[in-house]
Amino acid sequence: MYHERCHCPRLPLAVYREVAAHLRQVAGVEVELLTQTSSQFDYLASQIEALQLSYPTAVRDRLNAILDYYAQRHGAWQRQPLPATGAIDP
Repeated sequence: MYHERCHCPRLPLAVYREVAAHLRQVAGVEVELLTQTSSQFDYLASQIEALQLSYPTAVRDRLNAILDYYAQRHGAWQRQPLPATGAIDP
């Protein structure tokens, strides 16, 4: 299993939700939307800090294709691998 956080600066809440819904259609993928933790309000910043993902090795190519689709339209993802244990805990 892979575990990672994905962040796309300035990506609107609605698009984060769309990405999460799209990823959840892939068997074995778990997605959590992490809300913004910054104490500074910024109209240009997203209300979501990141997507937290957990997924089996077998679907990695499909997951990357989905994220690439959105990256082409909204900007590159910043991806951070997470340790395998306790993967869905922020």
